[in-house]
Amino acid sequence: MALRTILTQGDPVLNKRAHAVTSFDSKLHDLIDDMRETLTDAEGLGLAAPQIGILRRVVIVINEKDEMLELVNPEIIDQSGEQEGLEGCLSVPGYYGEVKRPAWVKVRAQDRNGNFFEVEGTEMTARCFCHELAHLEGQLYTEIATRMYTVEELDEMLEREREKEEKRQ
Repeated sequence: MALRTILTQGDPVLNKRAHAVTSFDSKLHDLIDDMRETLTDAEGLGLAAPQIGILRRVVIVINEKDEMLELVNPEIIDQSGEQEGLEGCLSVPGYYGEVKRPAWVKVRAQDRNGNFFEVEGTEMTARCFCHELAHLEGQLYTEIATRMYTVEELDEMLEREREKEEKRQ
């Protein structure tokens, strides 16, 4: 296993559509293992292969049970509800954005051996599925965010909220 470099906004690879995985071999297994290690090291909740410069339809998502899900050739097959919240991205360091996403999502994918399965997620997991699958289409969340914040702006906003809450009590 090896740590991979995470590409950042402005790199043209992040705006390209990823290709389907057709070979479920040791090369794919190595890629997935490297993605798992890279995601753990970066302390993120999800990582798509294009973020490390590989235009293949592979994502890793950490779900609400803190399980690391490996999704090869994933597609959203059902969704419902709506949620709006903050999102960040390992490829857009130092920024967060307000983004609307479905509240529940069902994804159909293959595992590292090519076996099909389905997985569902709500709230943050649904958000992560949508966010990471968008990377496979060459899209960043910054394209759909209704407002962007720097880390400093977010910290100030949270501090104001804490102060308001303390005054209410």
